[in-house]
Amino acid sequence: MSHDLLRSVLRGELLEPGSSAYDAARVVWNGLIDRRPALIARCRNAADVIAAVNHARNHRLTIAVRSGGHNVAGYAVCDDGLMIDMSLMNAVHIAPGLDRALIEGGATWADVDAASTPFGRATPGGLISMTGVAGLILSGGIGWLRGTHGLSCDNLIAADVVTADGGLIRASEVENTDLLWALKGGGGNFGIVVNFELRLHPIADQVMFCAPAYPEEHAVDIIPKWRDYMASAPDEVSGLAEFSTIPSDQAYPQEIWGRRVITLATVYDGPAEMGECITQPLRAFGEPLLDFSGRMSYRELQSIYDGLFPKGRDRCYWKSTYLSGLGDDVVDEIIERLANRPSEMTYASIWKFGGAVQRIASDATAFGDRTMPFMLSLDAIWSDPSDDEANISWVRNTWQDMQRHSTGRLYLNFPGLGEGDNLVCNAVGAETYSRLQKIKRIYDPDNHFHMNQNILPQPATTAAVVVP
Repeated sequence: MSHDLLRSVLRGELLEPGSSAYDAARVVWNGLIDRRPALIARCRNAADVIAAVNHARNHRLTIAVRSGGHNVAGYAVCDDGLMIDMSLMNAVHIAPGLDRALIEGGATWADVDAASTPFGRATPGGLISMTGVAGLILSGGIGWLRGTHGLSCDNLIAADVVTADGGLIRASEVENTDLLWALKGGGGNFGIVVNFELRLHPIADQVMFCAPAYPEEHAVDIIPKWRDYMASAPDEVSGLAEFSTIPSDQAYPQEIWGRRVITLATVYDGPAEMGECITQPLRAFGEPLLDFSGRMSYRELQSIYDGLFPKGRDRCYWKSTYLSGLGDDVVDEIIERLANRPSEMTYASIWKFGGAVQRIASDATAFGDRTMPFMLSLDAIWSDPSDDEANISWVRNTWQDMQRHSTGRLYLNFPGLGEGDNLVCNAVGAETYSRLQKIKRIYDPDNHFHMNQNILPQPATTAAVVVP
């Protein structure tokens, strides 16, 4: 099969196995993922993306779309098909009124923060700056500013989308409104977003990051205190309770290497001095082993987790579930399950929801119902391939055990490896899923974009035959 025509029209480059840049380009964040596309189109503009989509459709090649390449399931890369790599399309422009950011589809949150924070503006991203804007937004986007400004997808104003037939259309509040709705949590099912328009909000020069790390053996006392504090905290406070292990690293006192901790990672979206006062109770639940708290710029805050999750180094399997509550019995069960985690590199977090997240109506976005009070995220991380089964099984078994405390839904950005026939339906709910299937049929009836948290197009209906 000749690919010379595609190569001739691309402003970017077309990589094939054996070329010097091919192996580097196919690496994604999760080291567990090792796939080899037949082609990698490194696109530089929307015309390149359209040419790549048309080539894949005409040659019946599976399409994988890479923005930041950060999804744990590895959707950004496929075997044997065409990987459409937008990482070179990373420009960010701030509108003169400082109320909107215009963001290319391959940008990361580091690109966005670098462009917006000098103007004292930000939009809700995730917790790691190297995450792609596209992947995070399209499946929701849970970050530090959620209490005041909601999910990342709640701040999506408009998008330019390359469709499966090679068209370029705009989704906004006045055109293709059904598509805009679907992009707010429905994943990458409906086309390739080459431009996002996001709402910006004022951000303080410095924010307060509160993060005391208590001994994990005290978690049975710490978690209920954290839960009760968060129940009455203002919208400006967003946080999570995170189980982890202090690594054997010179950055930490040697006497606490290998100690398991529960860190109450919390951000106050407002003046840092006020945030320090309001979050102070979190630092007084006992004697922390370490206290990572401090005032910092939002841009610095967004990158503090980057070093813990370097691209391609570790093997990861992350799975989530929304909890219907966090009573003492649930706390006890979480602590018991996490005590058996096989890898000391693993993180597990309880996320608190409230504020702006829960003020959005369940039918306003494809993300679905917002009433869940907490999320449990089981983030297994390890380095040795021989430990794959132990870690993946631990997550799956723990996740299954916790279903009796779950709303039955999950967060699509922490989907395991994307397994499960009803993954998206379970994530967004049956009513929302049915609506998404109808929209999928309009924009991608042949399911060309299936390398994602896939939504099957609504089946075509056959007109009834009336017999006289």
